Amino acid sequence: MELNSEVQKKDPYIALRFKEFRSYLLMRFFLTIGYQVQGVVIGWYIYSITKDPLSLGLIGLAEAVPAIGIALYGGYIADKSNKKSLLQKVVGLILLSSTVLFIITLPSVTVRLGESLLISLIYVMIFVNGIARGFYAPTAFSLMAMIIPREHYPNSSTWNSSAWQIASIGGPAIGGLLYGFAGINHTFFFILVCLSIAFISTFFFKSRPSTYVQTTNILQSLSEGLRFVFKSKMLLGALSLDLFSVFFGGAVALIPVIATEILHVGATEFGFLRAAPAVGAVVTMLLMTRFSPMGKPWRNLLFAVTGFGISIICYGLSTNFYLTLFFLFLEGAFDSVSVIIRSTILQLLTPDDMRGRVSAVNSMFIGSSNEIGQFESGLTAKLMRTVPAVVFGGSMTLLVAGVTWLKTKKLVSLTLDDINKL
Repeated sequence: MELNSEVQKKDPYIALRFKEFRSYLLMRFFLTIGYQVQGVVIGWYIYSITKDPLSLGLIGLAEAVPAIGIALYGGYIADKSNKKSLLQKVVGLILLSSTVLFIITLPSVTVRLGESLLISLIYVMIFVNGIARGFYAPTAFSLMAMIIPREHYPNSSTWNSSAWQIASIGGPAIGGLLYGFAGINHTFFFILVCLSIAFISTFFFKSRPSTYVQTTNILQSLSEGLRFVFKSKMLLGALSLDLFSVFFGGAVALIPVIATEILHVGATEFGFLRAAPAVGAVVTMLLMTRFSPMGKPWRNLLFAVTGFGISIICYGLSTNFYLTLFFLFLEGAFDSVSVIIRSTILQLLTPDDMRGRVSAVNSMFIGSSNEIGQFESGLTAKLMRTVPAVVFGGSMTLLVAGVTWLKTKKLVSLTLDDINKL
């Protein structure tokens, strides 16, 4: 598709003019909304059975362990495979695991399994999802780079993140409402419909044979991705900043506990609490399609992480439902700025033949830090109680932002043009 260069610069919808990118967004949207609804249902369902905040942390651990363990290999496979075919297999595996969850939570099956075996099987299916995630992130990242020209990476990153956040709004709200009014089985049926649409969407991508030529063994190939990231001060700094801020700021995982024990609300209000961060993120991201945060990206990234930490602390201290909604809204708004900046830096600094492996490193740093952060929040809530655990997480996020600023002062003044020259 050829468009006048001046029109391209001014058109905030330029990425949407590419047919494959629209299919990509459709897949990402329905995969995310199904995944988010499932997260809400599983978290609320397990906590309603166990009444133990650590059980929420174990959900994150069950997904993070395989995702981290297989991430580098997933990146290696993504670089040397046909992206369309691999993505179909990954999304198909997620659909299969959710089908099993639907079956084992049917009342007739639940009675036969018993509480202990039921919860164990749920954790096993979460583990399977973790394996799929280890392949999904590098494959999807590599594919997006192929269907969008380089000059449109910032715009495509904004729309890609917006699709994810919009699904994240609908997911928790729908999950809470469906679970509250229709029960777990109807909610899982909705999940299967969403995942089926995502799976069908993968058939609309073009089949592209890999251009990766392997000249080293698998261990050397994997280490190339790690070395590239660790040699780039900006890339390593961005990933490290997000890793630790998300790790310590994973207190959103404790919303079931906050809703039940502090705010004293039910499943419906829980859904709105889970949706609030994504609402803030989408509003901010829509603004960023016209007002880019990439003027001085590193400075803006540090500001965003600082705001994220402050909003987490306020969320932990709030005892009012509406104030809690507001602080979660702010948390999502600040986090969205971080997501846009980090993903754009990653796209710009990564060579085409290393996108899968570098994305795998990113997945190890960022993708699984959400689940590890969920485990950290569940564990600290078990040891400290809920409110101190949330305040501790927000405070540590502020400490991480401060230390990063001291270590990277030279990057604060860099512009997007400066990054393109790196």
